[in-house]
Amino acid sequence: MRATIGRGHSAPRHVGGRRVVAPMWLYTLQLLVTLALGIVVAPGIAAAQRAAHMPRVAVLDPGSPTSPIVCLAGFRQGLRDLGYVEGQNVAIESRYAEEQLTRLPALATELVRLTPDVIWTHSTEAIQAVKQATTTIPIVIGVGINVVEEGLVAGLARPGGNLTGMELRDIELVGKRLQLLKDAVPTISHVAVLVDPGQPDADVPRVIEPEARALGVQLQRVEAGSPDTFEAAFAAMGQGGADALLIMEGAMFARNRHRLLDLARLHRLPTMSGGRHFAEAGSLVSYGADVRELCQHSTVLVDKILKGATPATLPVERADKFSLVVNLKTAQALGLTLPPTFLVQADEVIR
Repeated sequence: MRATIGRGHSAPRHVGGRRVVAPMWLYTLQLLVTLALGIVVAPGIAAAQRAAHMPRVAVLDPGSPTSPIVCLAGFRQGLRDLGYVEGQNVAIESRYAEEQLTRLPALATELVRLTPDVIWTHSTEAIQAVKQATTTIPIVIGVGINVVEEGLVAGLARPGGNLTGMELRDIELVGKRLQLLKDAVPTISHVAVLVDPGQPDADVPRVIEPEARALGVQLQRVEAGSPDTFEAAFAAMGQGGADALLIMEGAMFARNRHRLLDLARLHRLPTMSGGRHFAEAGSLVSYGADVRELCQHSTVLVDKILKGATPATLPVERADKFSLVVNLKTAQALGLTLPPTFLVQADEVIR
């Protein structure tokens, strides 16, 4: 006959050759403790496993987290559009130079030591800093200027090395911008060209002298390498008799566009710039690619690399869509009436 062990009974076991009976409630307690530990430990193990397999993206930005960085905003939006949620299925390590570009090499080295799966950055100085810091970790450019001429990649179709991304050839748009500025304000005759000497296109305005002569416009080259030099730059424009301003593309100008354009309005200078983010900030006219859109699209390349692609075989994509944006609020503030023939050319009018 088989014995039935019920509640309150004991189960036999042998200790030291003697038959010892342990209470059944003790076995039940041990079982409950084991189950409880499993419930507590299992999520921790699962979280650790997820963290171990979570892709890591490093971000190097020359600005600060609080500055209006169009490219960085596009990057974050692009990740969201692709289904990446920070802390859930992607880890992001960010470093900011806070406008102190001399910090970029050290910050790039710091990110490389974290061995991320890919490094994302933008602006000429930041791209160069990351490229010098690593030849193995994949790098994606949110947007760069003249990347072949700068020696950042071997070619657009097959960049080679560990870097790919989005390119903007701003130098090819400057002549068109000067023409549009003259169309908007036909009375201008002296145009200041504001350049960042650290950017690849710092040779302007020499390259657009033929267009300027054809338009009957004199050009004045003015340098500003940091926000601290803006006041002096505008003072130089006044001394040179400038009656309009052409702002060259550059990450530093983009990050500080609100201050730059406030000064332009203060000095009563109608302004032409690149990208709609400048017109939104108060530039009279802008003509160029949508930088936010380019940087947003760069996350497609980040996604491909995280899924196994190599940057050497991912073509650098060049901006080929340009928009003319007019800010009528700025025109009104400057007391300007823009010709109807010019306004009909606009892709967008800010009222």
